[in-house]
Amino acid sequence: MENREENLVKKTCRELGITQKELAEKIGVKPESLNSSLSRGKISNQTKKSLEMLSEINNLSRIIESYNFIEDKILDIVKSKKKITNY
Repeated sequence: MENREENLVKKTCRELGITQKELAEKIGVKPESLNSSLSRGKISNQTKKSLEMLSEINNLSRIIESYNFIEDKILDIVKSKKKITNY
């Protein structure tokens, strides 16, 4: 049965679409250190916080992308309306 720490690492990797090695590099730890921590069934609080923050940054980036998409669509509508009223 997987432990919470391993679930958190797998969840974060899945959300970001990266490997465990890439994840370790992103949070500033050696991949071997992360693997060792997982095999012992315990990761540090600092690593947990880093994973949580990385996940939150990813979520916020997606929200920003959505807002940018909506903003672009609104600007397109405004431009179209100006063309119609000036026609």
